[in-house]
Amino acid sequence: MLAPAIAGADDLVLASAVARRDAGIDLGEALGGDLLGVVITTDIEQALAAAPDVLIDYTHPTVVRRHVALALERRVPVVIGTSGLRDEDFAEIDAAARRAGVGVATGNFSFTAALLQHLAKIAARHVPAFEVIEHNGAGKPDAPSGTARELAELLAREREPLADDPFQVIGPREARGAAIGGVPVHSIRLPGTSPRVEVVFGAPGQRLTLRQEELGDPSIFVAGTLLAARRIQSVEGLVRGLDSLLF
Repeated sequence: MLAPAIAGADDLVLASAVARRDAGIDLGEALGGDLLGVVITTDIEQALAAAPDVLIDYTHPTVVRRHVALALERRVPVVIGTSGLRDEDFAEIDAAARRAGVGVATGNFSFTAALLQHLAKIAARHVPAFEVIEHNGAGKPDAPSGTARELAELLAREREPLADDPFQVIGPREARGAAIGGVPVHSIRLPGTSPRVEVVFGAPGQRLTLRQEELGDPSIFVAGTLLAARRIQSVEGLVRGLDSLLF
């Protein structure tokens, strides 16, 4: 989805492409379309040798850290669409990006996910009790999802920790979810489940639920990813969440 969008943008040029399959083949041919003039390589270092203005990475949490490190060594900004990274990963990426004097953007790049984060932060300033619930298919390896983890961490920065320990319950502590920044996060993994994240705010006599759902169309991430690729050029350090670049 990203490659044709980049190739078709007036202000962007597709410099290189990295994939494990179809090495040596024009990217457009591999995608079943017109030739794009970019030959696929399996070598991230060879791709970075083309001196791109930004690296966009939608790979896997086991390899994305190396890709980011190699890019930052070359002072190339990065847009990370890969989920599964943790706080310690982001802290190290932020430090490396600041040393390099360039920016890194990460998060869920759909506009509705960005709006969920933005509106949830506003709600958290007024309703201090909330929990995050996320749904994904049985095959998703990281739990909670990157979107849910990022949402919990963003919300935790908007309010003081609750006075009462929310985990003082009778029964297994795990039943109350994982504490991410002090925010309870619950992950559901079931077959036939589309990605969904929601945050539920509770106050005496009332409740507010904000929910974002993905309906199986990967194109929802394209516009936000390209917006991040453009705006990260003027940022130094790590930016978490498309909402930070939008608002």
